[in-house]
Amino acid sequence: MVNTVIFDMDGVIVDTEPVHYYAYHKHFKELDIEVTDEIYGTFTGFSTKNTYQKLKELFGLPHEVDTLILSKREIFNNAFDEKADLELLPGVRKLIENLYENGLQLVLASSASRETIKRVFDRFGLHQYFSHIVSGEEFPQSKPHPAIFIKAAELSGSPASECIVIEDSTNGIKAAKAAGIFCVGYKSENSVLQEISIADMTINHFDELNAEIVRKLV
Repeated sequence: MVNTVIFDMDGVIVDTEPVHYYAYHKHFKELDIEVTDEIYGTFTGFSTKNTYQKLKELFGLPHEVDTLILSKREIFNNAFDEKADLELLPGVRKLIENLYENGLQLVLASSASRETIKRVFDRFGLHQYFSHIVSGEEFPQSKPHPAIFIKAAELSGSPASECIVIEDSTNGIKAAKAAGIFCVGYKSENSVLQEISIADMTINHFDELNAEIVRKLV
C-alpha cells in the first residue's frame, strides 16, 4: 500500500518551463551561443548546475559554472516575479489537498534550486502540505540518476515499495524507475517531446488520481 507520494515540481505542480526557457535563451544570447530546441530538450530534468556543465562541454564556455548559474537565476527571478498569470497546473492543488487530508505523506523532489522551489511554494502556499523538500542542486548528478528519489524516499521513512513518484519528463521517469519506485507519468500539453509511456502508469489530468486510487497503486 502506498504511504508516500513524491512530486516533481516543474511541469507537475506548476509550469515554470516558459519562464526557464525565456531565462535560459536570454542568457544564451548574452553568451553568444546557439542552443537548438533539440539540445535544450535533452536538459529536461537536469539541475541548472548540470545544464551549464553540459553547455561548457558543448560550447567551450570559459565561465565558471557558479557564475553562469547566478546570471541565469537573476534573469529567471525577475521574469518569475513579473509573470502575473503563473498558476498551478489544473487539478493539482485539489489532488495535493486530497492526498494530504487522507493521511498520505507528500515529498517534493525537484531539479529546481531551493530558491526557486521556495518562490513557488511561497507564492502558492504549498509548504503546509509537504513534509520534506529535496532539491536537485544537492546532488552531483541530475535525473535520470536516481539519487534525488532515493533520498526523497529515505527522508519519508517509507520503503520504495510504499512510495510513488509523479513525473512529467523522460529523465524524471527513468530516475524514478532506477530508484525502484512506481512512477505515474503526467502527460501534459508540454510533454510532447517526453517519453511518458515508459512510466508504470500514465495520466492526462490530475482528476484521474485521488487518495483511494493512489493507495492501491503498489
